[in-house]
Amino acid sequence: MKTPCAPLKCETGIEGLDDILCGGFPRNRIYLVQGDPGVGKTTLALQFLLEGKRNGEVVLYITLSETMEEIQAVAHSHGWSLEGLSIFELSAMEQHFTRNAQNTLFHPADIELNKTTQTLLDHIERLKPRRVVLDSLSELRLLSETPLRYRRQILAFKHFFSGRDCTVLFLDDRSGAGDADLQVQSLAHGVLTLEKKNPEYGAQRRRVRVDKLRGVKFVEGDHDYSIETGGIAIYPRLVAAEHQKDFPSEPISSDIKELDMLLGGGLDRGTSTLIMGPAGAGKSIICFQHAIAAAKRGEKSLFYAFDETLKTILHRMNVLGIPVEKYIKSGHIKLQQIDPADLPPGEFAHRIKQGVTNDPDIKLVFLDSLNGYLQAMPDEKFLSLQLHELLTYLGQQGIVSIVTLAQHGLVGAMQSPVDVTYLSDTVILLRYFEASGRVKKAISVIKKRSGYHEDTIREFKIDNTGLRVGEPLTDFHGVLSGLPTFSGKADTMLKERQ
Repeated sequence: MKTPCAPLKCETGIEGLDDILCGGFPRNRIYLVQGDPGVGKTTLALQFLLEGKRNGEVVLYITLSETMEEIQAVAHSHGWSLEGLSIFELSAMEQHFTRNAQNTLFHPADIELNKTTQTLLDHIERLKPRRVVLDSLSELRLLSETPLRYRRQILAFKHFFSGRDCTVLFLDDRSGAGDADLQVQSLAHGVLTLEKKNPEYGAQRRRVRVDKLRGVKFVEGDHDYSIETGGIAIYPRLVAAEHQKDFPSEPISSDIKELDMLLGGGLDRGTSTLIMGPAGAGKSIICFQHAIAAAKRGEKSLFYAFDETLKTILHRMNVLGIPVEKYIKSGHIKLQQIDPADLPPGEFAHRIKQGVTNDPDIKLVFLDSLNGYLQAMPDEKFLSLQLHELLTYLGQQGIVSIVTLAQHGLVGAMQSPVDVTYLSDTVILLRYFEASGRVKKAISVIKKRSGYHEDTIREFKIDNTGLRVGEPLTDFHGVLSGLPTFSGKADTMLKERQ
């Protein structure tokens, strides 16, 4: 028995959509692209046809709802030329229908529907296109008047295109669809749904989903997308299991001996680290310390700042004597400011993936902080799933990922806005504590999956000479509570530099 051949794919001209469809739409089938007005159906359809034109195919855009000027305006906004793309406009037939409607005893819907469809089919028969877009089904639904007539009309289209070596997109804004919407979905070979949501604050969020694709593998779930100058950009949902890479398992140094000792030799490649602590405790400083140490080894880092502006970060690092700006200019540290109100989480994950893929020298990725990242997510459970896939993907690429999380409170009991400690391979805990009339800082490692780590608590200090880590605070009890008791000698504290 012969094994059936895999269907030939029709690339859409949208890289992210082709990734979701594992190569594109199977050729010579009818597909339904549905969504409310303004989600980008026309833009997607034009990209689909322009890709066909680039491949030397005859393409046809049938517009039943938009005028020629409106379509040209969409193309112009993206810098596209429609030269070589055939456009058939319904308005060219409307005057003819209006004149003849007064001279017949038949219902106008019967005359208009039959003439419209016959005119369309005759034009397709003459042109013999390889790709067709029909925009939109709402007009056919109105002309049909009844669900039965509408279904028969869609079925007639399906039979007409069968065997004609043509891939067809039906666009539908679902206005007044009702049960007819499901009828079309049952007849189509595949269904693509575009959605837009309005969060309480920030830019609109757009998502695309493949609801159906017969006999072909595709990436399920919602995928973020945006409409930009140049067309629709789709960001496929990150699936970590699809990305595997071999890399050496070895620790990396922070260039601070005491910090490396606390971490059991340093952070291991391919692992994720969560740095937790109150605001101002030094989470970002520890991140930049690892980034600079990596830069000295010739490795690169990606640093995404959610909470601070780039100007503030660079000024603070200069004051502390940490040469971040030097390594930004050399290209070893790539610092980007992220606005979570305007950046969907899927697009953010896509940026990280592209950055890592395009530059194999990137060995560390920093997210500062998770509090800002959380604002980009509609629900905590989605944050955990999204972050799990992202950290797993980075780990499988041999990249060290470090995420910071600002806890609520300053001294004493701390609370976290979300618990993601179980997602991280290593957890570093920072605390303030009071001693000798001064506010001190303490650092400890409470978890490291990849190997040994110290169970001690060390004092650390940040001044204009950078970051320093002291000896274990063996003479203190209750440091993590913020109000410790001291039973040793004063000189066990980390001494001030002159």
